[in-house]
Amino acid sequence: MSNSKLQGRGIRALAKTTEFEKLLVSAIDEALNSLGASIKQSIYFQIENKFKVARNEIPENLEEFQGGLEKIFGAGARFIEILIMKNLHSKIGLPLKMESEQLEFVEYIDAAKEGFLKKTN
Repeated sequence: MSNSKLQGRGIRALAKTTEFEKLLVSAIDEALNSLGASIKQSIYFQIENKFKVARNEIPENLEEFQGGLEKIFGAGARFIEILIMKNLHSKIGLPLKMESEQLEFVEYIDAAKEGFLKKTN
């Protein structure tokens, strides 16, 4: 395969990854917005200041974001994570498969990303 074809595939994969990250942040926004706009802003403030993850950096720092939600909400974080997953799967056009109760939030997001990248290639 020629170098230009490989570069083209790399650029498309990067564009799809960026698109997925935008959809993920949008899904998070919607989930947090369901708690109220001022609550959403407060959560983002706490996540950024206490856990050092800015809103636009969440896709690269999912474990820290999840940890922040768990510190803020305790067991209630799971409810928000499920809302995020439902919103994300709706946005990417893939069904949400809850195959195992053992899968963690970050694993679901990774699986959704993989499915999204496969779907669009």
